[in-house]
Amino acid sequence: MSTQTTSPHAEPYAIEQELRRVQALLKLEQQEDLEQFKLKNAKATVQERQKRGLTWYPVTITKEDVGFGGKVVLELERPAGQQGLHLFQVGKNAALFGNIPGRSATDRPTLSGVITSVRRNKLLLSTAKEDLPDWVLEGGKLGIDLTFDEVSYREMDYALGKVMGAYGDRLADLRDILLGAKPARFRQEKADDLFYPSPLNESQLAAVRHVQAAQDVAIIHGPPGTGKTTTLVQAILETIRRERRVLVCAPSNTAVDLLTEKLAERGVNVIRMGNPSRVSDLLLEHTLDAQVMAHKRYGELRSMRLTAEQYREEAGKHTKHFGWEEREQRRHLKEEARALHQEADGLERYITEDLLDQVQVITCTLVGASNRNIRHLTYETVFIDEAAQALEPGCWIPIAKAGRVVLAGDHQQLPPTVKSEKAGALRETLFEKAIKRQPEASRMLEVQYRMHEQIMQFSSEQFYEGRLVAAPTVAHAGLDAYDIRFAPDLPVEFLDTAGFGFQEITIPESRSTANPEEADLLLKRLAQLLEPYDQADHETDPLSIGVIAPYRAQINYLKDAVEENDELSGLLLHRQLSVGTVDSFQGQERDIIAISLTRSNSHGEIGFLSDIRRMNVGMTRARKKLLLVGDSSTLGAHPFYKAFLDYVERVGGYRTAWELQD
Repeated sequence: MSTQTTSPHAEPYAIEQELRRVQALLKLEQQEDLEQFKLKNAKATVQERQKRGLTWYPVTITKEDVGFGGKVVLELERPAGQQGLHLFQVGKNAALFGNIPGRSATDRPTLSGVITSVRRNKLLLSTAKEDLPDWVLEGGKLGIDLTFDEVSYREMDYALGKVMGAYGDRLADLRDILLGAKPARFRQEKADDLFYPSPLNESQLAAVRHVQAAQDVAIIHGPPGTGKTTTLVQAILETIRRERRVLVCAPSNTAVDLLTEKLAERGVNVIRMGNPSRVSDLLLEHTLDAQVMAHKRYGELRSMRLTAEQYREEAGKHTKHFGWEEREQRRHLKEEARALHQEADGLERYITEDLLDQVQVITCTLVGASNRNIRHLTYETVFIDEAAQALEPGCWIPIAKAGRVVLAGDHQQLPPTVKSEKAGALRETLFEKAIKRQPEASRMLEVQYRMHEQIMQFSSEQFYEGRLVAAPTVAHAGLDAYDIRFAPDLPVEFLDTAGFGFQEITIPESRSTANPEEADLLLKRLAQLLEPYDQADHETDPLSIGVIAPYRAQINYLKDAVEENDELSGLLLHRQLSVGTVDSFQGQERDIIAISLTRSNSHGEIGFLSDIRRMNVGMTRARKKLLLVGDSSTLGAHPFYKAFLDYVERVGGYRTAWELQD
């Protein structure tokens, strides 16, 4: 957490210093990211890179085209059987490589470019060359690698520069308001201000009205399970009634996809910029590519491109018996092809402009807001979802194009990932700064629809001033409400291993920690808990279970132990049970969450566990049952875990491991 909380009347100089510091931290993060990228990939085989989603191999060139400025554009295809997930997306840097017989991996030739389109097993690579190098045609196997993502850092740095240099304009106003130097302004809220009928609760409706009243910035604070996305979609619907076009962003493709789908389901004319990570038909039909293909003038564009391609192929035939006449003919055909390509590019730009002129909502990632097709656009309102998980420099990219800003998120859940220890202060997001410095700009959603009230209550007291309320549909919905055979059951249960001698062990190679005996105890209790469960009776609503640990070594042990456990391995097979870190469950929920706290030592060292926001996320993934196993003598020295131990005593959820042994 930063100690720097600019007062509501911060000096412009203090804000400039703060932004300079953020820029310096971003540079450190870029250097560390590049070092880690180099380190990871220097030793990795093609197969390992494929597994990580960084490589397609082998690929074939299915089409060669001429793009802007006469540069070669290649269409590459991977075998249909390789449909695994990957990280390729529009705007990313990539390099075609040749696996040439007799050459080592470090000596392989490459051709750099930028990805301009991705469709299932095909992608377009726009290169910086006017002719293909010979090795591409030599017959060795080809592959394509993602290279280091300079683009995101460049755009973030450029946006920060713009924000620091803004003077006397709207961006300068928004900067000063978001960072606390000027008060945020609001119009009078009206109860009848909302047009769309909706099933929203009172705190959600208050948040939507607040967005309508905001003249500069509005913040929707959405704790776990409170319907933040539903509220945000409603606020967007109300906004596009009054405004011609809005921009909706989020730091991750998954969050952008979800918002695009929800808006499309409500009948909004929405265009998704960039490459969706979920390949649903509804999403694909809202991508810019699909919209261009559905445009009334697309037939004209296609015919131009086909004719240009024919001319280029014809020119390629004039390579044998080369005389002056043939050379002239070839030159003429190439010129015709180039002219047609330019005309086609112009028509494509016209179609794109026409589509963007009529659209109500554009959705994209934060960096996607600088996509060349929309770079020049400005918006009355920009919405940023998951803003508490976004790096501050990333948020400034869309804000630089905004008249006002709506931020949605929860700063009591996971912060953005920062790889450099020196740049750790980057974890303090713009959302967190704004909610502290402009508290009146925020509205918190107070009714949660996910978990039993006993699972919710501790989180509510620790992080949300005790303001959360469980909706009647979930307040008493424990495992016994799901199936009476589970009765009597405790919605929150802590199994204490103190005095059992379950000592943690450190794995030196990975500097990670494991506690095998604690893991075995957790799985024993989980199997015992599930004894009454008959899957045949719940085919339409099977139980979902998440097993969480804070350390990679403990997760690896748990995964192996689950596979060897007769009662639990079947659930793993049917994807009802998954094991992972808190991060892997962010944004998800399960009927049962079982957490191994892992740490057990004589000097009260708890390491990672002191990141209590991470624990907040872990605990609030549970709908019907939260089971934790840990050593109270190690945990109890920390105020958060001391409060949790008091809480489980209060709700009758405390048990010692001795009880399980009896």
